[in-house]
Order: sequence, then C-alpha cells, then structure tokens
Amino acid sequence: MSLLIAFLILITTLITAFISGIFGMAGGLILMGMLAAVVSIPQAMIIHGAIQFVANGWRAFLLRRHINWTLIRHYIVGALIAIALLCFVNWVPDKPTLYLILGLLPLLIWLPKNLFHADILRKTDSIIAGFLVSGLNTLAGVAGPMLDIFFVRSDLTRQGIVANKSTTQALAHLIKIGFWTGPAIQAAGMSALPPLWFLIAAIPISMTGTWLGGLVLHRMNDVNFKSWMKWLVTAIGVVFLLRAAGIF
Repeated sequence: MSLLIAFLILITTLITAFISGIFGMAGGLILMGMLAAVVSIPQAMIIHGAIQFVANGWRAFLLRRHINWTLIRHYIVGALIAIALLCFVNWVPDKPTLYLILGLLPLLIWLPKNLFHADILRKTDSIIAGFLVSGLNTLAGVAGPMLDIFFVRSDLTRQGIVANKSTTQALAHLIKIGFWTGPAIQAAGMSALPPLWFLIAAIPISMTGTWLGGLVLHRMNDVNFKSWMKWLVTAIGVVFLLRAAGIF
C-alpha cells in the first residue's frame, strides 16, 4: 500500500464515518466502493472490515444505552448459521460484479413497505436478519440497505436504529475479516494485510468521524432522518451502477 493510497483511504474513512455516524449506513457503501477501486477485492474486504468494525463498534458504544440486547442475541444466532454455511463457499467477485451488487443494494430501500412485514424486534425476524446480512456482508462487503428492511417497521427511535444497526454491523464486519484473511494471505502473502501503522491511524480517524456524525444525529428529527437516508443511499447506488456499467 503506497502512502498516497493510504492517505486517500484515511480521508475517505473520516468522511464515511461521519456519514454513518448520522445515518448508521451509507458510509460503508462509499468506503467499499473506494477501496475496490484502489486495492484487490480480498484486501478491500479486510481493510473495509477493520475500519467499519471500529466505526460501528465505537458508534454502538456511544449509543450503548439504546442497544436492545435481546435483539442482538437473536441476530447472533442467525449470524452463526451463516458462518457455518460460508465455510463451504469459495467465490471472489470481480470488480464489476461487486459494483453491481453495491449499486443494487441501496435500491432495496425503495421497495414498498407493504411487501415486507419484517420487524427486527421479533425473534424470528432478527435471526433471519443475522443470517442474511452477515452472509451478504461477507461476500459483497456491505449489507446495510438489506438490514434496513428489518428496521423500517420497528418502533425504535433514530438513536435506537443507529445503535442496534451499528452493533449488528460490527459483528458482521468481524466475521468478514475472519473470512477473507486466509484467502488474502494465500494469494499475496502477509503483504495483503493492511500495515499496522495504517490501522493505528485509521482507528482515531474513524472514531472522530463517528463522534462528529453523532452530534448531527442528535439535532435531527425522525422524519428528516429517514428522508435524507433514503435519498443519500439512492444516489450512492446510482453511482455504483454507472461504475459497474463502465460508464466512468
């Protein structure tokens, strides 16, 4: 990893942590797209997982009084099932395919709400969320918009949505790191892993962006929060679809 690429990733980390600190999503999509453009897919998965684990974990800590631990326990059950099945998967998406997935995911937010009756606060639904989100996040790098389907009908406040999404996403990114580390080392040796100095720099930058985003979150109301979130992730999805099509 050159110093220029490292610098660009760290700047993007600050910006995307700020965005995710507000909406609990979207930042990870942007960061994954940027990483896929400058490093290999396995490297992108590991770097993205490490940065997002810290960002989501810190965001969850800042909002820890809003975490529903019953929900989290059920989510973990589904995630463990996904991990067991992923042990039999041997697939690395190429970059156009990854951009296509990243572009299609945000469009899930426009599906009519009456098509889904999922509620993350229900035991069965939280288990299903853990399975689907952890599996997709591991294979594609990001799964926030899918997770949002399970939160849209819940009675959680905006702080509760961000706190619980951050906790579940931290777990999903931890799984992703473990899944991709072995293949990355086999393909490129230890050089495939991000250098220690980069991780040391990324952690406080990610935490700072998350903290700044949290200040904005507390100044928003629930209506504005959901409206801005929908249009933001849609714009991101369109950009990735254009990228997948090779338009730029």
